[in-house]
Amino acid sequence: MPTSPDRARLETFPNPHPQRKYWIRLDCPDFTSLCPVTGQPDFAHITIDYVPGKKCLETKALKFYLNSFRNEPAFNEQVVNRIHDDLVRACRPRILKITGQFAPRGGLGLSVVVEYPRVGAAVAAPKG
Repeated sequence: MPTSPDRARLETFPNPHPQRKYWIRLDCPDFTSLCPVTGQPDFAHITIDYVPGKKCLETKALKFYLNSFRNEPAFNEQVVNRIHDDLVRACRPRILKITGQFAPRGGLGLSVVVEYPRVGAAVAAPKG
């Protein structure tokens, strides 16, 4: 088991249907990382939806990669963006959407969503 995301190895295999545009959903309901401020665990439900290009993600390697965050101190936003960047680099999907829904702490929940390719260059602030 890798001890950090830097030591983890994401593996891929050739997409058996590269001409077809289809979705793959990977669901990790028991993701854990460490809060860099308190050192306490942050629990999250990570969902990875992607349309593969020439390569698909190998799920056992992905499981080890996601588990490698257990001892990694990082803010929730950093975690989801790191996963995004690493998966794009590993398999070059046509489309990728990663959602990290973190368990509430002190009555406040947090969700982070990152998409590839980027829909727009700028993100508008919510109204209200």
